[in-house]
Amino acid sequence: MEVKNKYVAIKSNINGAPEESDFEIKVENLSLIVEPESKEVIVKNLFLSIDPYQINRMKSQSSSQAAISFAAAIIPGDAIDTYGVGRVLVSHRPDFKKDDLVAGLLTWGEYTRVKEGSLLNKLEILGFPLSYHVGVFGFSGLAAYGGFFDVCKPKPGEKVFVSAASGSIGNLVGQYAKLLGCYVVGSAGSQEKVKLLKETLGFDDAFNYKQETDLKSALKRCFPQGIDVYFDNVGGKMLEAAVANMNSFGRVAVCGVISEYTDVCTRAAPEMLDIVYKRITIQGFLAADLMKVYADFLSKTVEYLQSGKLKAIEDVSQGVESIPSAFIGLFRGDNIGKKIVKVAYE
Repeated sequence: MEVKNKYVAIKSNINGAPEESDFEIKVENLSLIVEPESKEVIVKNLFLSIDPYQINRMKSQSSSQAAISFAAAIIPGDAIDTYGVGRVLVSHRPDFKKDDLVAGLLTWGEYTRVKEGSLLNKLEILGFPLSYHVGVFGFSGLAAYGGFFDVCKPKPGEKVFVSAASGSIGNLVGQYAKLLGCYVVGSAGSQEKVKLLKETLGFDDAFNYKQETDLKSALKRCFPQGIDVYFDNVGGKMLEAAVANMNSFGRVAVCGVISEYTDVCTRAAPEMLDIVYKRITIQGFLAADLMKVYADFLSKTVEYLQSGKLKAIEDVSQGVESIPSAFIGLFRGDNIGKKIVKVAYE
């Protein structure tokens, strides 16, 4: 027995901004037969995470590709793996039964044949929409919580700046910071997003960076007493401006540098004397580093969501065919909150 599996692949390596023409929708015949001794599991994909870091995997060369298995290069024509939620169709493994809901490394497609050793866990049903397990309970949520609390080591009352603050990770960082009792300002790329940050998510202030001619002055206006913590999602000129406004012993957590992913001319060059004399700490991190705080992250996040203190912001597209445009939209700032593709209805 077999099914038609529709999936997304890149035609060739992408070394600039992604375009629709870089992708193709392919169809394969996927056998639903798994040998009894096999550890493979066939999963019907339900929700898939769409993340900007994937562009670095699509390049012909990127230093990130050798850093960790999740960042390994994507081969043109092959299925693209991503974090997602699905339902087991076929399994002979004792830990996975037919119809179990699972989360792990699936593919940009309708079905995934998950090989032995690949990330796959039975889903703990927490009473929230399934999509939450791709976003707020997934790696985006863990990166926000762990990156803020474990990397930044914030204190109540400190002044926190978050770039790309309406994105999948930034919006959560700002909310966690407010719950701790920090003063929080976010940057975003539209007035609609600025309004969301201030009126819905409770940021103390926010600004549209596209309307600012001088980012250093914009941050000085928002932080007349300086920045203690900067959660960086964009790199480039914003990182330079934040460092210029940092207080002594300020901390910068570098979660992503999306402004630099598709433009080799956009490279951050912060004032090194500020870093030295203000004793600023700048630390990059990966969500995979943060599993030690996962239990705390999950319990606190569930508690905050149940009490209404935390809001999960999602931007959901429908169907495998929407994956290329959903991905491309990340680099245009189209998404508000976590970008997810709903592949199938339950």
